[in-house]
Amino acid sequence: MEETIKDPPTSAVLLDHCHFSQVIFNSVEKFYTPGGDVTCHYTFTQHFIPRRKDWIGIFRVGWKTTREYYTFMWVTLPIDLNNKSAKQQEVQFKAYYLPKDDEYYQFCYVDEDGVVRGASIPFQFRPENEEDILVVTTQEELETLQSINKKLELKVKEQKDYWETELLQLKEQNQKMSSENEKMGIRVDQLQAQLSTQEKEMEKLVQGDQDKTEQLEQLKKENDHLFLSLTEQRKDQKKLEQTVEQMKQNETTAMKKQQELMDENFDLSKRLSENKIICNALQREKERLEGENDLLKRENSRLLSYMGLDFNSLPYQVPTSDEGGAGQNPGLAYGNPYSGIQESSSPSPLSIKKCPICKADDICDHTLEQQQMQPLCLNCPICDKIFPATEKQIFEDHVFCHSL
Repeated sequence: MEETIKDPPTSAVLLDHCHFSQVIFNSVEKFYTPGGDVTCHYTFTQHFIPRRKDWIGIFRVGWKTTREYYTFMWVTLPIDLNNKSAKQQEVQFKAYYLPKDDEYYQFCYVDEDGVVRGASIPFQFRPENEEDILVVTTQEELETLQSINKKLELKVKEQKDYWETELLQLKEQNQKMSSENEKMGIRVDQLQAQLSTQEKEMEKLVQGDQDKTEQLEQLKKENDHLFLSLTEQRKDQKKLEQTVEQMKQNETTAMKKQQELMDENFDLSKRLSENKIICNALQREKERLEGENDLLKRENSRLLSYMGLDFNSLPYQVPTSDEGGAGQNPGLAYGNPYSGIQESSSPSPLSIKKCPICKADDICDHTLEQQQMQPLCLNCPICDKIFPATEKQIFEDHVFCHSL
């Protein structure tokens, strides 16, 4: 079959849920001649209101869903439904789109929701011969009709069994979903209870009269609304789970950061302890050096006293550029305390000591010999360290260090 327009709205509809009596098909022939157009006459009942996307399809007898149409035509909406003539409508099917076999077919009126609102008696597409015309009033036609009726009843029964099986499967799936939804909390239980109640009410309404159709549609909308609410709650629960996971990740990151800070604090504490130990060691070293310095000062004073010099009488001013030792001793802030001893050409009375050889107080040959050897080397009076005469500056610095 070829279609040049878009497909009509269809759905998998249970036969028990259809309302075949809301649209009545009139003047339906038992046979339609192949190759000719077919005009379908139908009438709207009092309580039925057609809509823009309603359509009439030709279905093979035994169809199960509205998707099994062979061809279809859109219905024409009447201008005034209150007019009696507006209730009677017709639509014409072109011969090109009609079936070419001799199976049984029927007209079905389907609304824009995919629900069947009316169905015609079965008919065939085949030439009508004289036997068919003559046998109209015979017993054979009655038997044929009864046979066709039995076949139709068997097909309807098969369809019923099929859809009852489908209904049972849907109910089992619904029960499984209900058992899963119980784990989602009190709110889900309430929604499930409402869904179960509405399903029972829907079953009662389906078995009731056709006047309760609007109430059934309203309950379907409420059911959809509850299902949407359940879906939204599942989405909210998923968002909460994602938020909890994010919080766990943040907590893990914070714990890592805290551990890093603790490690850094430990390192700083360790360094502080080490610095304290070093500081204490330096403090002890300073105290030790100060003690040694005091001892050296006392020793220096003792040696100066031994040499017959007064510590306070030693020069302490920096010599000017006119003086002979200023250019040679720029680093000695207080001058060389022993410069009078080594540089004097004639020994002073205070610098003359007893001769260690002859024990004479006056100048003897030994003393003169030592004074003649004096320019050759410089001897430290404190530690007896000997310096060459060419290293006079180093010698003076060395002697000055003993006074610090």
